[in-house]
Amino acid sequence: MAFSSFSARRGGAWPHSLLPSTAASSKSKHTRKPRRRLLLRDFLFANFFTIGLSVSLFFFFLLLLRYGVPHPITAGFKYSRSPIRFSKPPRKPVARKPGQNEDVSGAAVDITTKELYDKIEFSDVDGGPWKQGWRVDYRGDEWDSEKLKVIVVPHSHNDPGWKLTVAEYYERQSRHILDTIVATLSKDTRRKFIWEEMSYLERWWKDSADDKRELFTNLVKNGQLEIVGGGWVMNDEANSHYYAIMEQITEGNLWLNETVGVIPKNSWAIDPFGYSSTMAYLLRRMGFENMLIQRTHYELKKELALHKNLEYIWRQSWDVDESTDIFVHMMPFYSYDVPHTCGPEPAICCQFDFARMRGFMYEFCPWGDNPVETNQENVQERALLLLDQYKKKSTLYRTNTLLIPLGDDFRYVSIEEAEAQFRNYQMLFDYINSNPSLNAEAHFGTLEDYFRTLREEAERINHTRPGEIGSGQVGGFPSLSGDFFTYADRQQDYWSGYYVSRPFFKAVDRVLEHTLRATDMMMAFLLGYCGRAQCEKLPIGFSYKLAAARRNLALFQHHDGVTGTAKDHVVLDYGMRMHTSLQDLQIFMSKAIEVLLGIRHDKYDINPSQFEPEQVRSKYDVQPVHRAIMAREGTRQTVVLFNPSEQIREEVVMVIVNRPDVTVLDLNWTCVPSQISPELQHDKSKIFTGRHRVYWQASVPALGLQTYYITNEFAGCEKAKPAKIRYFSKSGSFSCPTPYPCSKVEADVAEIQNRHQTLTFDVNHGLLQKISYKTGTQNVVGEEIAMYSSWGSGAYLFKPDGDAQPIIAAGGQMVISEGPLVQEVYSYPSTQWEKSPISHSTRLYNGENTVQEFLIEKEYHVELLDQQFNDRELIVRYKTDIDNKRVFFSDLNGFQMSRRETYNKIPLQGNYYPMPSLAFMQGSNGQRFSVHSRQSLGVASLKNGWLEIMLDRRLVRDDGRGLGQGVMDNRAMNVVFHILVEANISSASNPVSNPLPLNPSLLSHRVGADLNYPLHAFVSKKPEDLSVQPPLRSFSPLAAPLPCDLHIVSLKVPQPLKFSQPPLEDSRFVLTLQRRSWDSSYCRKGRSNCTRFADETVNLLNMFRELTVSNGRPTSLNLLHEDTDMLGYPEQFGDVAPEGQVLISPMEIQAYKMELQPHQ
Repeated sequence: MAFSSFSARRGGAWPHSLLPSTAASSKSKHTRKPRRRLLLRDFLFANFFTIGLSVSLFFFFLLLLRYGVPHPITAGFKYSRSPIRFSKPPRKPVARKPGQNEDVSGAAVDITTKELYDKIEFSDVDGGPWKQGWRVDYRGDEWDSEKLKVIVVPHSHNDPGWKLTVAEYYERQSRHILDTIVATLSKDTRRKFIWEEMSYLERWWKDSADDKRELFTNLVKNGQLEIVGGGWVMNDEANSHYYAIMEQITEGNLWLNETVGVIPKNSWAIDPFGYSSTMAYLLRRMGFENMLIQRTHYELKKELALHKNLEYIWRQSWDVDESTDIFVHMMPFYSYDVPHTCGPEPAICCQFDFARMRGFMYEFCPWGDNPVETNQENVQERALLLLDQYKKKSTLYRTNTLLIPLGDDFRYVSIEEAEAQFRNYQMLFDYINSNPSLNAEAHFGTLEDYFRTLREEAERINHTRPGEIGSGQVGGFPSLSGDFFTYADRQQDYWSGYYVSRPFFKAVDRVLEHTLRATDMMMAFLLGYCGRAQCEKLPIGFSYKLAAARRNLALFQHHDGVTGTAKDHVVLDYGMRMHTSLQDLQIFMSKAIEVLLGIRHDKYDINPSQFEPEQVRSKYDVQPVHRAIMAREGTRQTVVLFNPSEQIREEVVMVIVNRPDVTVLDLNWTCVPSQISPELQHDKSKIFTGRHRVYWQASVPALGLQTYYITNEFAGCEKAKPAKIRYFSKSGSFSCPTPYPCSKVEADVAEIQNRHQTLTFDVNHGLLQKISYKTGTQNVVGEEIAMYSSWGSGAYLFKPDGDAQPIIAAGGQMVISEGPLVQEVYSYPSTQWEKSPISHSTRLYNGENTVQEFLIEKEYHVELLDQQFNDRELIVRYKTDIDNKRVFFSDLNGFQMSRRETYNKIPLQGNYYPMPSLAFMQGSNGQRFSVHSRQSLGVASLKNGWLEIMLDRRLVRDDGRGLGQGVMDNRAMNVVFHILVEANISSASNPVSNPLPLNPSLLSHRVGADLNYPLHAFVSKKPEDLSVQPPLRSFSPLAAPLPCDLHIVSLKVPQPLKFSQPPLEDSRFVLTLQRRSWDSSYCRKGRSNCTRFADETVNLLNMFRELTVSNGRPTSLNLLHEDTDMLGYPEQFGDVAPEGQVLISPMEIQAYKMELQPHQ
């Protein structure tokens, strides 16, 4: 997705060898190095003997300390396949810059994005030909000692869905582009090209003949064609969860290495609308060495360019060891099209986009001067004009190595077009290269050519500024931490609308994610506990659909997919793909639980399961509904719960029944206390559906299954207790459902409470007012539901016309349901519209030793379905008494937090930020107000103590970024938040004065994990005779729950189709772990019965019951590198002890290949 000249936007497989091939060396060429080589050399010569003796003794004692007295190594984890080597020691910790907080641990860097925002005035000064910069000039002697090396990189940006579906784009353009690349590069070895999206390449590979495949592979291996990024798509970085990002990159990288035999090491992200530091971390831990980015705020680009800081080392904010450093090139101008990439003057650069010459399908240059064919008569004038732009652009960077992208969206679609570009540029290059007095050379190149040449220059010439911290990885460049949200491309056009556009499908994305993750786990257990070929048939038979689900999830991470910025029919295509995969995964899980519980003995795929998912979606674009359990007399119906988390889940759960007189039994046939409440719906005339919700507290083992039974009656068991109903209705009419006792609310306020907190509501408006605690303290919350009127907003942009106005009037209906396990306030509010666009529920839970009892659950039902809501954007706002000074924290991709601050010098829309899963604000007294979400949305804190979250948006107009339509395909949807209010138990840093992000508490991590990885419920299709007690059926694979701060990102068999194919891989399973970093100034045990933490080693050999773990070794996050030195991890990552002990540092994600087999 690009800009056009008139607008701002367009205007899987295991590798053959798990070690990289010659085309992608496993050893990083750019290892860390000391800076002052001469001083270090003199010191080493002067003290050679002393240093040698000291080093020898040090390593001798280190080996003794590490390994003890030598002893035979039992079967277990390998240290590494490569020989033991001692990597260079890291640099000494760098002193923190003056003014940085001393009591807070964080990275020492030269630049933070917060400091940039504090400094920049955001005045949008007209810079002349480079409107967002200045009139760039040069002296002329800058290249006397080191000539300018210009590397022109031809590329074609192929969106896997935007205005057309991925299939339509492939047939009309992408397949022809790939054909063109192979044909035109084969004619001349001087020609180069880069390609990014594997979703298109995989399809083209299937359709291509062997000779064309061979040509492609040869072009890659001889360096003419580079695969950059190599993910399934070029993913969005604001809304995507880190799990999905890892999946989509790994899917593309594994396919590429399996098929072509290469592993990418340079990332190319020219089109995501803002950039997350999470992406830099993941790429570094996948073995990438360099990144290129483009769409950052134009004022940030200008500030960085002024100080020649557009190339930098990106470091994570928590990283005190420089282990996450990755080199970044930021493009300086407005777009990635040809007019905005050769230099600062687009009117001149456009003349060198030879695909705009007469006879091609692209528009002429809007500045008036169009490109002309280069010939012997004009080559001197044209080459000097182009070189002038190159030299001006090079003054924005530190080195004399210059990158010039040459391409745009879906370019090089024909051989004629490609020849026009290659032919004309080669003539220009030949002129420049044949005139030494120009002090320049130019040629086609790949991204690898550029970064290699730049690093070679940085080796020879020291570009480091005085006092600069830089990095030990590559010298001469500043270090930077922070992220690049919110993006603005011009004036006050901030791209904060796409944080919320198409929120229904943003929610489906997360459901598919956690369902895929759970399916992967079940697949791993089926194959791990299976000791013979017969029981492999079910999982291996499902492998094709599992691969399709992985790819459909990966496809939606595209920066026009999860962003909600595609045409309506493309959104439909994405939605149908995800819906199909969700159904496939749930069918497989239904069968897998039978095998894991010992119910299904034939273990074949042909027979249908006796279970079905408790929630079902009838169509791709409707909310799931709960299946009703019939609960006939004398029968029982089975409910099986799967817990996808690494902790035992004590949780109040709910299923729907068609009658209220039911009893719940556990697998031991023991009565379980339960509650019955009426089911509610978004319908003013009929709030009660006639069905009932039965609640009980379940206990499900970590990664395990637990069985419960719903019966109509059972001797000796008390039936589910009916909730008490209180109601408020301005109309006065209210029909009390049977068998619930009902009473009318007479007061102006109403309350619900549990053991920890009391919630007070304004009855007339149905809104939460305050939270009171058993300690006697309270918090004002002041819930408000409001709408922005937005005449300039579109799919990308949020451009409100003033502040949001409250939409809730006095009146409406309120139903309060109070029982022993759940208390709920449901509000159907009065608004100016006959049918309210929103209704909402607030719940408190009373479970014993549950995480739920500390949170407040908010569920908003949203329906912006009518034209009366055109150009409206719906928000919920919590107006608290927390003194946050408009500083708050929102997450990046569900992985880390980022500090946000509201600036008066930036318009309202620029103070909105992505909220993939969490936002919190904290007062100076340590009180913290957190909102967890199960889907990505947008968040802001526009006034002191306020936190507002946008829920949905309906927009008539196109916002001029190329889509050509508004966002009018809204769906009815539910948005669920878990709100947590905490007070610290020890002193905490002041979030206003502390520039670093704060971490969630341990309890907050648990709340977020339980919301985003919910229990999966399955119910039996048919009732069974109550007189026959079934055998005990549960599944508990973990020997013990993991430490509370250790999260299983995934447990899977990446290639189930190859599971039984010879030669058998010796490590067919992958376990990926993340150690969460948490704020210890809040309750250490997280109020959730935590007893173990990951500051101690974890034994992977003994993790699973009745499974032998062997052949374990660390690997990169894309599963392709086993040389852990090149991944930047702290040294202990490569050290997997023979006893299976591993230690993971806070914030780190680490992957391990292993073999699982049943105990003999």
